[in-house]
Amino acid sequence: MIGSEKISTRLALFAGLLSVSAVAAYRLEWVGFQIAVPGLAIATLSGLLAAVSGVIALFGVMRRRKSAIPALIGMLLGLVVALPVLLSVLAGSGVPRIHDISTDLDHPPNFNVIQGLRTASDNPLDRKTPENIDQLQREGYPDLKSLMLNRSPEVVFEQALKLVESRGWHVAEASAAAGIIEATAVTPIMGFKDDVVIRIQGTGQTTRVDMRSVSRVGISDLGMNAKRIRLFLTELEQVIR
Repeated sequence: MIGSEKISTRLALFAGLLSVSAVAAYRLEWVGFQIAVPGLAIATLSGLLAAVSGVIALFGVMRRRKSAIPALIGMLLGLVVALPVLLSVLAGSGVPRIHDISTDLDHPPNFNVIQGLRTASDNPLDRKTPENIDQLQREGYPDLKSLMLNRSPEVVFEQALKLVESRGWHVAEASAAAGIIEATAVTPIMGFKDDVVIRIQGTGQTTRVDMRSVSRVGISDLGMNAKRIRLFLTELEQVIR
């Protein structure tokens, strides 16, 4: 009969292997989002079960005065696999289930070059799903708004482009004349692509900056697009002023 500590270790190893396989297969474009995410979910559940089994096994081996190393390995490896995903889901559980965020809801910045880089299976850019997307954004992210700066559009554009490049986003379009920067941000682990467009307009004595960030896949972005916009505009304001 297999001991609980061995069950924990095997579950953890399975979870780790499945997690790495799901990430690698998606990044290499061997499988799509619809396969990679369920695979990662199964890995997370397995990792959680491994951690729980490891804790139970620890009590058992201590009573029998056996080595606790296998149980510890199963518990720790299971946590390593499960915690990052669980924390991301928990962090995004209280945000709207939307994936297209803009500082200007009346006239969102439009994508031009990036629109041609997206596929038919990617999320649409028409902001029609869900129907109350504007209301959901206002309720979920009431702080997001256009950034007004007391500097020329040329200076703001230059600094914005430097910030985009410093973040490692892939620039698809940078037109100072049009005041438009289009780029794609890639998440570090899964390699999910989120498209960004920054619009810089002179308005009399000030310059208005609007930003839009859209996830290519997934119904909910777990709050990542709003966080990206918030951090970028905050840093841009600090650099300019």
